[in-house]
Amino acid sequence: MRASRSAWLFTLGNEVVQGRVINTNASYLGRRLTLLGFDVRGNISLVDDVLLVTEFLKYVMSKRPTLIVTTGGLGPTYDDRTLEAVARAAGLNLVLNEEALTMVREKYSEKGLELTEDRVKMAYLPEGGVPIPNNVGTAPGCWLEVSGTIVVSLPGVPRELEAMWENWVEPRLRKLFPEIHIVEHMFRVIGVPESSVAPIVKKILKAYGNVYVKTHPKGHEIRAPVLDVYVMATSEDIKEAKQTVNEVVERLVSELKGLGGRIEDVSV
Repeated sequence: MRASRSAWLFTLGNEVVQGRVINTNASYLGRRLTLLGFDVRGNISLVDDVLLVTEFLKYVMSKRPTLIVTTGGLGPTYDDRTLEAVARAAGLNLVLNEEALTMVREKYSEKGLELTEDRVKMAYLPEGGVPIPNNVGTAPGCWLEVSGTIVVSLPGVPRELEAMWENWVEPRLRKLFPEIHIVEHMFRVIGVPESSVAPIVKKILKAYGNVYVKTHPKGHEIRAPVLDVYVMATSEDIKEAKQTVNEVVERLVSELKGLGGRIEDVSV
């Protein structure tokens, strides 16, 4: 069993960086990983440039994170080179994986289509990579462990990515890491500027090591201040997480009412 868990996301593709496609993969994976107890440190979006992706992957790998998840660039076209970048960054060769080839072959044989060079390309994985089944599309994903970091590479098509994550990747992660419970609460305070709330939040964060508090301004800081206050606690003990959230919320509400704030409950 592994204890620590930091994660980075790479959402790759020209269409993502150029704004032609909304990056729903980042929000989906960021949320799923947070609820699994991972500390998501960043999301990097890059164009389909194998050297550029390799450079950034090397940098993140040098930080020794627990997990890196890449999305996009696994298909049959000329610019689908994510696994080549992963292999380069890890100092590995990109090799034909027989299990992945079988997966690709079965997909195309369903329609009576032969394996072309471009289709076989999707079966090349970094040495030591484990193919992740794609029951929705054609390109397998890849699970690779290198120097203590797990690198998971998934297609960029959201419905493919989500199915592969929920059916294969997340169950595997749950087996590797002890369960961590996440408890959340959000409430709204009206009439208190964010700058007045900031020192209260800072004081609470110093008192609790397993708590995250974030204020989200919804109104005007001076004329009509409205803040959504998000509180999250993590713990291997669900009761402890719930108790901590309740304590923090009660403390925040008490201090904000003392500043003249009106409190409204908001579901997460």
